[in-house]
Amino acid sequence: MALMTGEQYVESIANLKMEIYMFGKKIDNPVEDPILRPSLNSVKATYDLAQMPEYEGLMTATSHLTGERINRFSHIHQNAEDLVKKVKMQRLCGQTTAACFQRCVGMDAFNAIYSTTYEVDKAHGTSYHENFLKFLRYCQEKDLVVDGAMTDPKGDRSLAPSKQEDPDLFLRVVERRPDGVVVRGAKAHQTGMCNSHEVITMPTIAMGPDDKDYAISFAVPLDTPGLFMIIGRQSCDTRKLEGGEIDVGNSRYGGVEALAVFDDVFVPNERLFLNGETEFAGMLVERFAGYHRQSYGGCKVGVGDVLIGAAAVAADYNGVAKASHVKDKLIEMTHLNETLYACGIACSAEGRPTESGNYMIDLLLANVCKQNVTRFPYEIARLAEDLAGGIVVTAPSEQDLKDPKIGPVVEKYFKGVAGVSTENRLRILRLIENLTLGTAAVGYRTESLHGAGSPQAQRIMISRQGNLAAKKELAKRIARIEE
Repeated sequence: MALMTGEQYVESIANLKMEIYMFGKKIDNPVEDPILRPSLNSVKATYDLAQMPEYEGLMTATSHLTGERINRFSHIHQNAEDLVKKVKMQRLCGQTTAACFQRCVGMDAFNAIYSTTYEVDKAHGTSYHENFLKFLRYCQEKDLVVDGAMTDPKGDRSLAPSKQEDPDLFLRVVERRPDGVVVRGAKAHQTGMCNSHEVITMPTIAMGPDDKDYAISFAVPLDTPGLFMIIGRQSCDTRKLEGGEIDVGNSRYGGVEALAVFDDVFVPNERLFLNGETEFAGMLVERFAGYHRQSYGGCKVGVGDVLIGAAAVAADYNGVAKASHVKDKLIEMTHLNETLYACGIACSAEGRPTESGNYMIDLLLANVCKQNVTRFPYEIARLAEDLAGGIVVTAPSEQDLKDPKIGPVVEKYFKGVAGVSTENRLRILRLIENLTLGTAAVGYRTESLHGAGSPQAQRIMISRQGNLAAKKELAKRIARIEE
């Protein structure tokens, strides 16, 4: 099958009978829901960009399984160049949508599961890798969006999955049958799940022998019986229900998160990629986390490009663009943003092949990348708010601007430099608000901190990968210390 167009993608999602709840109600037509549709548009953009000749080299790749052209979001990295192109593609998508485009987790899950299943089969004589290759080929040929689901609710973080008071707080197998397994539990913070065709699950932590029922990885369609979603609440989300455009900030694109509940869902054997091999749960988590921490050096940088541009436009409209401190703040924002990109490119360029043949990023540099992402977007957002001014959170509404009586007053007193309309000034301010405080802040600001693991998770990996012992030996050699 050829690559889907954006419109074909939207139609394919509309044909899925997913069970979705939001604000206490079942959503009968999620494709046309005003709160959910912007997030669908962000995923649609990844299909639209893949159709453009100028982006073919970034947005598409050649499948090593079929030799056919596929969307890069479904690709298995074959070399370091693929890893670099991945980051560049993510920056492009961030620049295009100024929002989370929701496909990175599935792509990173593909590559982590590819290598891990290969090594599980080698150790246990299982057929998980063959199962995964069949699933991957299906996704590539149908040009599907796959949601990656790792984060469990976790309950008491001090206890292992099998020791929880409520055993369902980690996704688990509750029944093993000759033809498959039945699973129960939930996955939290599921980015773009309602815009996906399939979901692929992974364990969320390393596990011990007692956690066998929790060491599970599989894939099922989003309309599988027993699987349903509860959409998460976002700041300013109901502005999308007001019928206007300006106050939303980014009226076309957005992101969305959900709690995915698996209420005794059946998974056939051919869709299983891990089933009780607890010693490999940690490997899968570590590899996925590495890939996903690399991803932040692309996606967050692309959104950062938009925010920096918006701050510069606001400075123009405020008449302060020539002030030295304004120029310096824009330079600092650019420096921070490009540092994130440099880390994403560096961990990609240093990639090496796994035993299965696909390429893994440099884990140390990927974790350094994500550690910086937990900090720099916050400073970029702070500087953007500084340059925008307090009006970014005190400006009147679009309805006020368009009101026959008070509209002219708003026009008069919220005017900036001559030659720029009050409406355009309010539009750029609302975009800054959206990116730093509104719905897009979920995918830029808060996700920068918690996505792909907490800041401490990266520090633990940096400690493990930093090879402090080797550095000590370097210092002792230079100091001519003999012990």
